[in-house]
Amino acid sequence: MNEVPNSAVMPAAPPSDPLERTALSEPTAPAAPLLLAQPDGDTSEAVAARAAMVARLEESGALGPGSVREALLVLPRQLLMPQAYVRRSAPDETPPHWDLLDFSRPGDRAELLERLHSGDSVAIQHDGEPILGRVPGPRRGGEMTAMSSTMSLTADLLQQLDLRAGQRVLDVGTGAGVTAAAACFVCGDDGVVTLDIDPHVTAAARERLSAIGYQPTVVTGDCTTGWPEAGPYDRIFLSFAVPRVPQSVVEQLAPGGLALMTLGTSSPSWPGLAVIRKGLDRAVEAELRAVEFGHRAGAGFDRLFLSAEFRATITTADGWTQRSWLAPPADAQRGMWLALDALRPGLVRHFGTKDLTIGAPECGSWMRVSEVGYHRWEVTTSGPRDIWAEVQDVAARWRAAGEPDTYLLHLGTDGAHRATSANGALTWEFTSLLGERGDAQ
Repeated sequence: MNEVPNSAVMPAAPPSDPLERTALSEPTAPAAPLLLAQPDGDTSEAVAARAAMVARLEESGALGPGSVREALLVLPRQLLMPQAYVRRSAPDETPPHWDLLDFSRPGDRAELLERLHSGDSVAIQHDGEPILGRVPGPRRGGEMTAMSSTMSLTADLLQQLDLRAGQRVLDVGTGAGVTAAAACFVCGDDGVVTLDIDPHVTAAARERLSAIGYQPTVVTGDCTTGWPEAGPYDRIFLSFAVPRVPQSVVEQLAPGGLALMTLGTSSPSWPGLAVIRKGLDRAVEAELRAVEFGHRAGAGFDRLFLSAEFRATITTADGWTQRSWLAPPADAQRGMWLALDALRPGLVRHFGTKDLTIGAPECGSWMRVSEVGYHRWEVTTSGPRDIWAEVQDVAARWRAAGEPDTYLLHLGTDGAHRATSANGALTWEFTSLLGERGDAQ
């Protein structure tokens, strides 16, 4: 589950009355997961690589005991991703170039296994190409259009989903099929639907999931409308960022169900995790959690970025410099940064620097802050926006709101959403249009 939207066989028709299907939404004792027979092509090297990956996730705190850990130990990533891209060019080099590695080629095997089990995201599609039947080798230019998410993010969100045997699961944004495979492992594949906008992604996922013994429903379609034909679902998961919660997700969630997705703005720097629950009485409750990592934007959701030229400017250029006794907010105060992103949109953090460095690509404003003594900071700014003043203003309002890391999320049926601190002192509105903002207060 990661960073770009992308995938989905057909289960038996559901009962006509969704209320007849709510029993599975109620808490039940976890059942034993569905174990796979050892699939062809699962080598001892791959088994060892998976065990090492799981051990690193456990050591970092991203993974605990339970069915998700068991799934990651047995799911053969090299069969779900028998081909994957490795970038050979520098980050800012143009045109970029990659090599498509292939597990069937002995010379590629060791590097591919290392890549698949590194914990990093894995690129599986270049420029919307067909995924099945590709010839391995170099590619130049273009961009990666489908990926498998970083494993720490995937493991954390799968655990938060609290998957149980027999649940109906909608996995939106198939990618390499890792999330769908984990859901099949825990819940059984009869109730799993995985949906992607790209037919090449779904074709590959269908074939590769089948190769490891799973037959979920694999559907190609609009990821923002879900797949009502097999709903309602006990769990819904989006593996790409959206600017608002799709109404279809709320409608297709079963009573007692849970949905998770990255909710963000045009900036990739400060993501929020939307957690939507539907009670057995069909009442919907939602919250927005400030998190360190989130998924990449989905199709049609443009994100701001700092170009190489702009990064060079904001890290080296002269500007107006002042000394301040006010400390910049800490990185761990994620609720503040999430509020800044909403109330002062258009800012992007440069995480590749030691000092706090933020740019506004649309107007060319920037800021960098460095500590120069005990409780003293040097602040350099440039451009029409005073980003330092914006940061301090939102930080003061965030402190007055009780320093929340989680906000209540009010979902309007017309697509308008409002995030609010528990005491109501800090609030902002999302509108129904991509990238637009409403009343920021």
